[in-house]
Amino acid sequence: MKEPGTAPERRRNLTLRELLDELLLHVRAVARRSSTMSPEELEYAQQRLEWLADEIWRSAAGGDDWSV
Repeated sequence: MKEPGTAPERRRNLTLRELLDELLLHVRAVARRSSTMSPEELEYAQQRLEWLADEIWRSAAGGDDWSV
């Protein structure tokens, strides 16, 4: 049984949840459009994906320490 006052992880770390949601939206959009995207659009999409992955890592690791 769940203890009163405890929330699932996704509720405690709203920043991480928002970043993960954004990542999913981005990946789905790229998957839908990839066959019609220009090389420049694909490059930007990849850069955005890498940026989101970095932000998710930082949020999950608990801060701004890039050495983690």
